[in-house]
Amino acid sequence: MNKALVQQALEFAGIEASYTDAYGQLQHVSENNLLALLAAQGFDTTDEASLSQSLQQQQQALWQQLLLPVSVQQQDQPLHLELRVPLSLANEVLKLNLITEAGKQHRFSFIPVDGELLQVYQQDEQEYHLYQHAISVHLEPGYHRLRVTSPAAVKCEQSLIVTPARCFQPAAFADKKQWGVSVQLYGLRSERNWGIGDFGDLQQLLQLLAGQGADFVGLNPIHALYPAMPEHASPYSPSSRRWLNCIYLDVTALPGFAASAECQQLVNAPAFKQQLSEQRGRDWVDYSAVMQLKQPVMRASYQWFLAHASADEQAAFTAFKQAGGDSLRLQALYDALHAYLYAEDSSYWGWPNWPDDYKDPTSAASKAFAQQHADELDMHCYLQFCGDRQLAAAQQTAKVHGMLLGIYRDLAVGVSEASMDIWANPDLYCRAASIGAPPDPLGPQGQNWGLPPMSPLQLFQQGYQPFIDLLRSNMQHAGALRIDHVMALLRLWWVPKTADDARGGAYLYYPIMDLLGILALESQRNQVLVIGEDLGTVPDGIRDLLQEHGVYSYRVFFFEQAEDGGFISPGHYPLQAMATLCTHDLPTLIGFWHCDDLKLGEQLGLYPDAAQLQQLFEQRHRNKQRILDSLHGHGALPQDYPRQVEQVGMEPVLARALQLHLAKGQSQLLCLQLEDWMQMTQPVNVPGTSDEYPNWRRKLSQTLEQLAGQPEQLALMQQLSQARRDWLYQ
Repeated sequence: MNKALVQQALEFAGIEASYTDAYGQLQHVSENNLLALLAAQGFDTTDEASLSQSLQQQQQALWQQLLLPVSVQQQDQPLHLELRVPLSLANEVLKLNLITEAGKQHRFSFIPVDGELLQVYQQDEQEYHLYQHAISVHLEPGYHRLRVTSPAAVKCEQSLIVTPARCFQPAAFADKKQWGVSVQLYGLRSERNWGIGDFGDLQQLLQLLAGQGADFVGLNPIHALYPAMPEHASPYSPSSRRWLNCIYLDVTALPGFAASAECQQLVNAPAFKQQLSEQRGRDWVDYSAVMQLKQPVMRASYQWFLAHASADEQAAFTAFKQAGGDSLRLQALYDALHAYLYAEDSSYWGWPNWPDDYKDPTSAASKAFAQQHADELDMHCYLQFCGDRQLAAAQQTAKVHGMLLGIYRDLAVGVSEASMDIWANPDLYCRAASIGAPPDPLGPQGQNWGLPPMSPLQLFQQGYQPFIDLLRSNMQHAGALRIDHVMALLRLWWVPKTADDARGGAYLYYPIMDLLGILALESQRNQVLVIGEDLGTVPDGIRDLLQEHGVYSYRVFFFEQAEDGGFISPGHYPLQAMATLCTHDLPTLIGFWHCDDLKLGEQLGLYPDAAQLQQLFEQRHRNKQRILDSLHGHGALPQDYPRQVEQVGMEPVLARALQLHLAKGQSQLLCLQLEDWMQMTQPVNVPGTSDEYPNWRRKLSQTLEQLAGQPEQLALMQQLSQARRDWLYQ
């Protein structure tokens, strides 16, 4: 195929034909994979003529829009209007109506040709001009509208989004540095939960940590998963990133739990009590068993609410449904329909495999189902309502007890192919591709996460509304939001389904300046700090750009190494960052020090090359020695503490030294993990596995009540608070 034509199409679609890998080598993507990625975005790649025609159609569709769907402009820059007009309209008088978010209107008349000519496009003897005009109106950050009327009475409208320069940052950051913990919510244990951590446990943990000087608790993504398939448990492969996973509901705090005779009959049955005791005692979450315990009580609570809730409560539920709109209605429809079909046939694991009549939420069959099962849909809306209120109560508890940030939420990078989000908006997602990561030392074959990517072209055509809705939903009842794989704002590694493996992918670029501007706007409006998970292959300049926009970096101690292999002092970490020792994708402190992750990977067959595994063991040994050297160099360990790594296991003195070493560093935020306080060895998640290891199921080894009664752990919390206040490395 003509290389110039292919390159033109790639540039239009934002696909990079080559990239620099993790080893600094330039790699070229094969033409077959490039064409597959073009096809995934709607280009006809059957042959050269088809691609040419397809490209022309997409270009022409762009130029035939007098106003593009959306324009994102920064508040401190002069505002402007861009018009794409056919030559016949270039000298005509056009009318412009600017409607601010507050409803104020500004009317103008102008002639396109009087503006600055930026570009000319010609197709099929039709010539188009792109003109830019200044807008001499001051607009506050927000969502405004532009309407232009042409002499031919053709009206078009644009969303004009005016953004602040930076994301929100609490003024209190100037007074001291903060610390907190990250937890997998499902892994919390307590004497009162039902076999899985819940929003009641979260409230209890927030209160405990606030009393010791912590400022936040970070959560795994709490996005909606699949109630009909509880074992589909990965929080990073959700059904919807806008709604909550209702398995986290504290059922004992649901309306009517104590007053409902049905609820009390259920929970006081001997068989129920025995099952509840079994689930509390398990070391790994049994999602199916937990749902079997919770669902009947949830339904009973809903029935009680309908019959007995006060008028104010009923009105609050109605208002919640109205605010949730179509998105909430579709989430409820999806969950109800999924449960119905999956019970009928277990092959109906998700909408791509459903009967054709139900693959479209707007079909007659889907609408009929919604009408026939209206009560079931309403019940799912009720569970979202209860989840929202319990999360709000937890955040309120954090604030009342003095936490600066409180809940720190996590936004996953995508949704699974079976998701409600794709079912509800199929045009937005490219199901012929999946996002992942290119090869690197820890993943020589690359990574394929099985998550269909959003089309940047469609996202733009939809005025970025899905992105806006996503941010608003995840900033609810939170003081901070972590953006998983924040490089997705710039580019994502797309792997076509026809590729042999993840190595056959390529980078596809997104409109980062627009997305960063919207992120800053929603961050300021919701008063939520933004932390970007900027790990892995980080392109040049992206960290600087994120910093300029007020996004906090994410610095993992074990990855912060200098060119000579030594570990960078936390005193040299950037101020605008969150520092951490471990993450959910890494081993615990003990696991790292004792190489349990490498041993487990060998057992699971993750390292088929014995030589590579041996290199990893040798590298780990060197790294441990350099860590020990660094701790001694900073005086973080007693003078008589062993200095050779062969003499040292990961025991409490060393673990505490590492945590306090990081606490004395420069970064504004410090995040630690409860499992390291509890000296746990097993990881939360083993990247590159699915069924080989029970990912996303491991519980903490201690209950919250036990944690609150551990003098050495409470003492560590006090030391962390003191270190964050006073003992900073200079």
